[in-house]
Amino acid sequence: MGRFTDDDHDFEMEGADLLALEGEIPILAGLRSFSEEAVHLPWFSQLSRPIDKETRALARSYLDGLGLPQVEVARLRDWEEASDAALSLDIDTAQWEAEESLRAHLAAEALMVISEEALSIALTHMASLLGERLGNAIRDAAAFWEVEDEGLMDAAAGDAMRTVHSAALALVTGAEYDHPFRRKLALFARGRWPIGVAGMTLNLF
Repeated sequence: MGRFTDDDHDFEMEGADLLALEGEIPILAGLRSFSEEAVHLPWFSQLSRPIDKETRALARSYLDGLGLPQVEVARLRDWEEASDAALSLDIDTAQWEAEESLRAHLAAEALMVISEEALSIALTHMASLLGERLGNAIRDAAAFWEVEDEGLMDAAAGDAMRTVHSAALALVTGAEYDHPFRRKLALFARGRWPIGVAGMTLNLF
């Protein structure tokens, strides 16, 4: 009397699992909506255009969030400049190191609010929705310029996908709207490609 049977223990375990799953449902629903909205963004539609006030402010917020207040924003005017900028990224690693540190922190925080399995499923679904869309968008933009640099196009699509992935982690953890990854995604959402920092410049295509 008074002791739990094995069946009682199994029931308690199943109940705990169910509660955990129910807690994840709003997060998963939010990630699904986020992914579906991302598909419809105007990816790469404003490449090379003059930088307006709002875009410059987003870039400034992104850089400040990375701890790079000394870096200025520069407009790239054509695909040749974009290619040169992409190839120069290995010269300056400050931005990459800052982003990797933030990404690792967000990933650890995300696993405190959602299971690794659920997060993996959500991110895989997101990648399947966006992969073709990003590839088509950058190739459409390149075709307008009669550019056939597959390596550069793959780099652009890959950078966009990493940014969406990182912004999704920020969403899961409840990061503020001015989080660097959310700001970087906002730059992509304006049709631009923030290629990266080289020296004291953020090259924005």
